[in-house]
Amino acid sequence: MSATLSTATKRPGAFSRLLNACCDGVAVYFARRAAIATLRELDDRTLRDIGLARSQIEAAVGGCIALSD
Repeated sequence: MSATLSTATKRPGAFSRLLNACCDGVAVYFARRAAIATLRELDDRTLRDIGLARSQIEAAVGGCIALSD
């Protein structure tokens, strides 16, 4: 009698977790760059309406600046 593990109960290995983390990091990077590009397309008046100066765009996308209501 040979014992086998079903793949449903097997946890992902270290390589799989590392690969998933890398893919997630790349996806977050591209989403952040897209948000920055979208905000850079706005004119200064629109940015001022949402409480941002052009120099604050990257920090705001990174979560370092809390936008005022």
